[in-house]
Amino acid sequence: MDNKPFLVALDRMGLIAAGETPPMKPLAGGVSSDIVRADLAQGPVCIKRALEKLKVDADWQAPVERNRWELEWLKTAAAIVPQAVPRIIAEDAESGMFAMEFLDTQHHDVWKDQLRDGNIEPATAAEVGRRIGAIHNATAGRADVAKNFSTDHIFVPIRIDPYLNATALKHPECAGQLHALAHTTATTKKALVHGDVSPKNILVGPNGPVFIDAECAWYGDPAFDLAFCLNHLLLKCVWHPQWTKDYLACYDALLDAYLEFVAWEDPCALEQRAAQLLPGLFLGRVDGKSPVEYITADEDREHVRRTAVLLLLNPVKRLKDVAEHWLNEISPDESR
Repeated sequence: MDNKPFLVALDRMGLIAAGETPPMKPLAGGVSSDIVRADLAQGPVCIKRALEKLKVDADWQAPVERNRWELEWLKTAAAIVPQAVPRIIAEDAESGMFAMEFLDTQHHDVWKDQLRDGNIEPATAAEVGRRIGAIHNATAGRADVAKNFSTDHIFVPIRIDPYLNATALKHPECAGQLHALAHTTATTKKALVHGDVSPKNILVGPNGPVFIDAECAWYGDPAFDLAFCLNHLLLKCVWHPQWTKDYLACYDALLDAYLEFVAWEDPCALEQRAAQLLPGLFLGRVDGKSPVEYITADEDREHVRRTAVLLLLNPVKRLKDVAEHWLNEISPDESR
């Protein structure tokens, strides 16, 4: 990785002296950004640069200015739940990069790693639900937030198209339902959405879960964040089937905690949108532009496809019914 753009940005942010070249190390991250640790005189910081072409096999491109709205999401969330986001140190508007505090892995586990290793705590899931719910509730109906996060030009190509519209091309039997979900999601404007509430983007630290990678930030349908995160908990059941009941306990805990914060609309209406969207996202993680890396067996992909198509063609209103259908598919003798 070429460190020069990061050095230039650090200089413009006033974080290094003229001619200083701090040690830098690329950090593991998602598919959409380069992330670097820079060891400055005042301590380590994390710098992020959005990529135009995402690191996936498919041709998936997105506007690089999305870093601007990620930064704004972090600032907005910090005013609501300060412990839920890393501290912003400086920003460079010219490059679109920003520096934030580096959260040491000795004290902050990636939630995905905990789920992978069997450290599966419903209390963590519940706090994820509470914090996302608090951010949605505090931003719901706010005209200033809606104006600041009018980012359909980012959210559509980085979320709706790759997860729903691209999947419809591979599933003509439910293409109409997927396109309808895409339309409903794109046109529902209620609160500030993170857009990528995935276990890989949540660090579990001494003060609870910390959310990162908010570059899909958008004023839209909060049901998206809820469905997106719950989707990952369902998918984990085929990654490590021995912990299926634990993953589903987290699913229930997150859902129940989140719904306590839904005051901006009828909770049943929001839950119904999420319950109908989730199967589309579920199918998108095996047949969309960003399939999950840990579902590799054909049998497991077919489990996902059968459940998703069934629920797309026969939608349910409650998210716990989605989980029940999934459990019936993968463990028919253990139905709840």
